[in-house]
Amino acid sequence: MIKKIDLVKYFSDGCKLKGSEKIGTEHEKFIYNKNDLSLIPFHGDRSITTVLKRFVDDGWKAVIEEEQIVGATKNGASVTLEPGGQFELSGAPLNNLHETCREINDHLSFTKSLEEELDIGFLGIGFIPLGGFDDMAKVPKKRYQQIMTPYMRKVGGLGLEMMYQTCTVQANFDFISEKDMAKKVNVSAALQPLATGLFANSPFKNGKPNGFLSYRSHIWTDTDNDRCGTIPFVFEDGFGFERYVDYILDVPMYFVYRNGVYIDASGQSFRDFMIGKLPALPGELPTIKDWEDQMSVAFPEVRLKQFLEMRGTDGGSWASLCALPAFWVGLLYDNDARHAAYDLIKNWTPEEHARLRTEVPTAALKTKFRDQTLREVALQVLEISHAGLKSRHALDSVGLDETHYLKPLFKIAETGQTQAEELLCAYERQWKKSVIPVYSQYSY
Repeated sequence: MIKKIDLVKYFSDGCKLKGSEKIGTEHEKFIYNKNDLSLIPFHGDRSITTVLKRFVDDGWKAVIEEEQIVGATKNGASVTLEPGGQFELSGAPLNNLHETCREINDHLSFTKSLEEELDIGFLGIGFIPLGGFDDMAKVPKKRYQQIMTPYMRKVGGLGLEMMYQTCTVQANFDFISEKDMAKKVNVSAALQPLATGLFANSPFKNGKPNGFLSYRSHIWTDTDNDRCGTIPFVFEDGFGFERYVDYILDVPMYFVYRNGVYIDASGQSFRDFMIGKLPALPGELPTIKDWEDQMSVAFPEVRLKQFLEMRGTDGGSWASLCALPAFWVGLLYDNDARHAAYDLIKNWTPEEHARLRTEVPTAALKTKFRDQTLREVALQVLEISHAGLKSRHALDSVGLDETHYLKPLFKIAETGQTQAEELLCAYERQWKKSVIPVYSQYSY
């Protein structure tokens, strides 16, 4: 029988030794047929299953669920599937940005070889430019199709778009103590809207501009308010592991996994589960694995597990996949940089946090903030991140440090032109109001 103290201990057991902190990077992409730009199905000669089997042929170990291949693993990394067939690389925990970028490069080089063989493309963008829910592949996982999809229809207007039509890039980081975790969450939660603005890359829907620069980010505001968004208590004095445990306990459940079967517990209470009164499994008590599953169905923009997940950004260009972890490594893994970032955000008010979250999806770096725009704030934060990366002095084989991974972000902040605005400009001018060139010009 697990008690609340065990759940708190679960997080404290995640603390790493100083100097041993790792970097993890995840990114998703849409897979489409080059001949007609339709998304490839789950089954068939040219399908998601075919792509996964090619990874297995390359030495990856297949992940099987209900007698179907749904992913693969190799050397601490995994390829997995989101509900609409979005293809995700979840990278291994690595020592520096050179290693994580090499992992991304190797992965995309392999998917590039599959493009040529299967006449398919891999598109990195925050929201699918063409097609709707019915056009997406439906990955046959019970928790997606029989539990999460029906529940999403009940709790938000855009939840199905989030599940099936969005892609993100995410970075994961370690903490060395509860205090260190709290400071990193303070900084990263406050700056998550700024990261959203820098990486804004989802301006199209159904072949036309959708009115947003990060429509993916807007979608999360109408997905499921019980489990999404910024959680204000992370900025309060005394925030720590126990406060986050209380939050996760109050997030409505989705499922319980028993003997290879997903049992529908959608909307039920983990607190009831803790005392043997879960309607889906009366008399049964949770395990630590159930707790891990429960943590995975909370979707705040900074999520705590036994590490921290930065979840606020759109999928994007090849360079942006290295730039996102670089942005956060510079801010979070150097003491001076982290303190400087905290000094910058420590007096931001709850109203300012909320307003940034609301306005950034539309205006990105042009969002007004106090007596300036978010673009000016971005330049300050990038300088802090740059200093943090330089201080790490992690060199690659030719003597370059990690700062060069920030170059795409400095260009965006200096010009004020996000990936989304670049796309919209091309749509209006070169592409003559067509989104079709996105597929050929912005695929990996």
